[in-house]
Amino acid sequence: MLFMIGSLCFGLGSVPSFAQAVGGFDVWVFFIGSLFFTSAAYLQFFEASNEGDDIRGAARTRRPLGLRLASLGWWAAMTQFMGTLWFNLTTFAGTRETLDLAQQERLVWAPDAIGSILFLVASTFAVLEVRDGLQRGWRPSLESAIAWVNMAGSIAFGISAIAAFIDPVSGELLNVAAANAFTFLGAVFFFVGAAMLLPDMARTSEAMPASQA
Repeated sequence: MLFMIGSLCFGLGSVPSFAQAVGGFDVWVFFIGSLFFTSAAYLQFFEASNEGDDIRGAARTRRPLGLRLASLGWWAAMTQFMGTLWFNLTTFAGTRETLDLAQQERLVWAPDAIGSILFLVASTFAVLEVRDGLQRGWRPSLESAIAWVNMAGSIAFGISAIAAFIDPVSGELLNVAAANAFTFLGAVFFFVGAAMLLPDMARTSEAMPASQA
């Protein structure tokens, strides 16, 4: 649900008519959306850090930051979480109206590009995890569909970051329309990917023993 709310904020913020309707608040919509992304990504990272630690009859120790270097899922969650932190930086910097051109490049565009790259890396880890499962004989599943939908969202965000490059001479974005369009498209993919988690969550809850619910 947190991913869905964050995606909704990014999608709305990238619609020109919405930006015109809310005026300067549009930049805050992006920042608020980035906070929802970060909170969701941390919870996913927390889950990946503690996956497989259930011991029957023993108390569970939850680790806020765990290392599971052999797990592709952990790498996917970790890099995605790091990417959201960069989006926090770029969207917060975007709320400041007094930035000069150099500061815009350093505090707005560069963190956006780094966050987009980390999202692409995270999606790559997720897809590799799915491919590894398929090679072991697993059938295509909801998890594999989610991984590929999120990959599409990451690619769209990456294209948006390229289109949002700030021309050092004119100070204008390379292609405003493309930046908005691919931000919106990426948000739609991430929203759909997050929504696809809901039936998987319900299925997991139904399968969970009552003692662990």
